[in-house]
Amino acid sequence: MEMTDAGAYGAVPAARSDHRVKRVVFASALGTIIEWYDFLIYGAAAALVFNKLFFPADDPFLGTLAALGSAAVGFFARPFGGAVFGYFGDRLGRKSMLLLTLLIMGLGTFAIGLLPTYAQIGIWAPILLVLLRVIQGIGLGGEWGGAALMVLEHAPARRRGLCGSLVQVGFPIGLILSAGVFALVSKLPEEEFLSWGWRVPFLSSLVLVILGAFIRMKVEESPVFEAMKAKQEIARNPLAEALFKHPKSFFIAIGLKISEVSWVYMLTVFVVVYATTKLGLPKSQILDAIMIAAAIEIVTIPLFGYLSDVFGRRPFYFAGSLFTIAFAFPMFWLLGTKDPLVIVAAVAVALSFGHGLMFAPEATYFPELFGARSRYSGASFGFQVAAAIGGGLTPVLATVLSEKMGGTAGISIMLIVLALITLTAAFFAHETRNKSVSAL
Repeated sequence: MEMTDAGAYGAVPAARSDHRVKRVVFASALGTIIEWYDFLIYGAAAALVFNKLFFPADDPFLGTLAALGSAAVGFFARPFGGAVFGYFGDRLGRKSMLLLTLLIMGLGTFAIGLLPTYAQIGIWAPILLVLLRVIQGIGLGGEWGGAALMVLEHAPARRRGLCGSLVQVGFPIGLILSAGVFALVSKLPEEEFLSWGWRVPFLSSLVLVILGAFIRMKVEESPVFEAMKAKQEIARNPLAEALFKHPKSFFIAIGLKISEVSWVYMLTVFVVVYATTKLGLPKSQILDAIMIAAAIEIVTIPLFGYLSDVFGRRPFYFAGSLFTIAFAFPMFWLLGTKDPLVIVAAVAVALSFGHGLMFAPEATYFPELFGARSRYSGASFGFQVAAAIGGGLTPVLATVLSEKMGGTAGISIMLIVLALITLTAAFFAHETRNKSVSAL
């Protein structure tokens, strides 16, 4: 009879745990969908709205740059959330952190939808917007690690990659919801869209958060954490343990994440700006392409997660980084055709293979790199530091490079350099597929 992989910290018979695993996976994935939706609608709004309503400037480039910079602030808040909630998640438990981070993110997002604009309250408008973006970043920074660990520590040993990838599906679904709702409200007349239409995606988040919190309250605590608590093996300072006892794993996690996260935010934030301002494409066309690509990724991410249980985690980082190196220039050449079908195909291929290949095993692989006592802290902090560097800076740097160099060659070179970092990290990483969760 198959056992859940709790190793030295106890195991739960499969007959008793199947329902629990399904419930944990569903609750973790649903909460992650909500978290990503909340975080990603800001990126869409920064590209389409905030440059006009919160960061008005005589030079449209400066307004766009300021709006994207405010989006980047959320990324820089994510490591703080990862560190704080990771620490308490390793000390107090995974479940309580999942509920708290979901509420923090949801209330911050809802409040953005209520903000007055620059024309109404002047400089306080962008200040309050940035503060709420920080709150969003802190919430997401703590949420991902908790969701990943709850699934990892409940999942059967031979299905950890697949189960973990279902948490990652929250990203493309959140992307579809965020892009879809903005595609819908952007069909309003421009005056109505800028007046009240853009607020709808933020305000509607409250309903999703209430639903997610209710479902997560029904989930049981991780059996690995409960067993550690019973044996009094809780780390006194899990963050320090992750950084100083597992420094190699920490830096490898950053390196493994850096290419994928830079690539995906280049696609979902910068490309929206580039396509609508430089290529003159309609907002709906590029948003539709992103939604179609994300819909395909709902299938490819679990597929890659399943395959990571068969072939291991490392091969997907080799494959993903090599794809990015090969596709960094062709991606922009294909966008430049302005052909709707070519653009959809290019974005779909880029998202699944430049992002999905490496993103799919992350919820399993990153926690597996650390010991049970400090894996919330280690996985969350490493993941979020890379997200801050890659996701926060990439759209801003890409915008500057495009403006100053008059093309996209500099952007492609930047993406290739980041992919080489991930390739190097994969070379030094170790395989974890066949190891016990408690032995890692």
